Amino acid sequence: MITYNVTVKLNPSIEHAWKQWMLEKHMPAILATQCFDAYALHKLIDHPDDEGITYVAQYFAPDFAHYNNYIEHHAPGMRAEGLELFGDQFIAFRTVMEKQA
Repeated sequence: MITYNVTVKLNPSIEHAWKQWMLEKHMPAILATQCFDAYALHKLIDHPDDEGITYVAQYFAPDFAHYNNYIEHHAPGMRAEGLELFGDQFIAFRTVMEKQA
């Protein structure tokens, strides 16, 4: 299993709208690509940060081919939508993990 991990730090002023968009539109749209089987959204709570609020979105693909299909064919449009809606009010970085046990 492949986990596509997107860590997002956002301006507190957009938290409610961003979270609603993620849960109601963005994450279901990513699942609809059929590249991932499931997703989860987490909010970091163990370290206060004066620079923003941190969330981690995780998407679970059955194998690397499904993940790669998403990156090649769907990711650019999905990322553009977030930038269009929220501009420079957030930053994101992405990591990919392979389940070992």
